[in-house]
Amino acid sequence: MARPGSKPIDELVRLAMIGDGAAFTQLWDTHIDALKSYLRSTVKQLDSFYIDDICSKSFEKAFRQISTYDQNKSQFSTWLRTIAHNTALDLIDQEKRVQRKYIYLDDDSKPSGVLVDTIRDEIDTPLESIIKSEDQEQTERYIDGLPELYRDVARKRLVDGLQYKEISEELDMELNTVRTRIRRAKALIEKMKSDDEQK
Repeated sequence: MARPGSKPIDELVRLAMIGDGAAFTQLWDTHIDALKSYLRSTVKQLDSFYIDDICSKSFEKAFRQISTYDQNKSQFSTWLRTIAHNTALDLIDQEKRVQRKYIYLDDDSKPSGVLVDTIRDEIDTPLESIIKSEDQEQTERYIDGLPELYRDVARKRLVDGLQYKEISEELDMELNTVRTRIRRAKALIEKMKSDDEQK
């Protein structure tokens, strides 16, 4: 069901196709809960962190591939679920390949059940390093151009240099939500940078 004040899905898709970040944010708001429910029912072996991660990656892929969407072939929600399903399968395949990287913490050397996650969230990505080396004014301009939903987390990460956990505590926001919003903000900034370079 469309939310109060929202535009019809087809119009949001049309706007997203021409680079309207606010329209894509509204597509996120409209579909995120249903997408999470779909993934919980189809990939039950994955916990909420992975579900959030898949949703974030799926929306990023949808944003990059929005020009390939054909509303005459399927509804946007169906197209998005297909992307999420394939993303989930890729993640599960990756997890199978890293099973040997479990750390054994107990005395009898049995798996602790805790997969060692690299601290990739805490390390600057190439995009973040570029942004930090750029003129402060330009960085602020990119952040100001983000939808309001992403501005605070982006500024705290890319300007203030806070870690994900620190942002989570300062904004009283779940860590998974911080990760998702920063990932989306970086995707939008990358697109803005690309658009600037093509001008």
